[in-house]
Amino acid sequence: MQELDNKEKILKGTEDLFMKYGVRSVSMDDIARHLSVSKKTLYQHFADKDEIVMKVSQAHCERNLKMTNDIIDSAENAIDELAKFSVMLKKQMEELNPSLLFDLKKYHSKAWSVWVDFKHRVIRESVVRNLIQGIAEGHFRPELNSEILATARIVMVEAAFDDQLFSRDKFNIVEVQSQLFDHFVFGLCTEKGRKLYQKYRESINNPLQTIHS
Repeated sequence: MQELDNKEKILKGTEDLFMKYGVRSVSMDDIARHLSVSKKTLYQHFADKDEIVMKVSQAHCERNLKMTNDIIDSAENAIDELAKFSVMLKKQMEELNPSLLFDLKKYHSKAWSVWVDFKHRVIRESVVRNLIQGIAEGHFRPELNSEILATARIVMVEAAFDDQLFSRDKFNIVEVQSQLFDHFVFGLCTEKGRKLYQKYRESINNPLQTIHS
């Protein structure tokens, strides 16, 4: 149990560094220093940095899957679900160094494949299910093709990290993701859905406000 606790602490501390500084710029020495442990301790649990990156990626995706399921389970309807996802997305973007995903893709292909699988399995399935539910509720336009729009949503997420499209010296990643997310949602909505989404957004900014659909 103690060994498991130590390993989880290493993964959590390493993820904090990756989120703040990206992956490439963080060395095993940096990780050891941040955790106040020896490099020998790190190598007792992980063969090398590549394995740490892989395990951190897996843990991050598993945690995101749990948060996704928690939101789905607690949401009152498809619109409420999207409003809750917008809050989660904003928080994640505020904590994320945009270079992290670039580093994974270029230098850690196995860990990158974990993230790609997560997107195309979990995110796609979540979007498709949400769209089908929202159409049935009358919140989304009935003519929507859920498979096409699920793909479009993934492309939007990826585009926000493309420095050639949204250069870091001109655009803020939090604002870019928030703008693209709202654009996506409003494009889905019927008038009923649009009004409800606006109410949920207002309630996020004013937690004392009550939502009535």
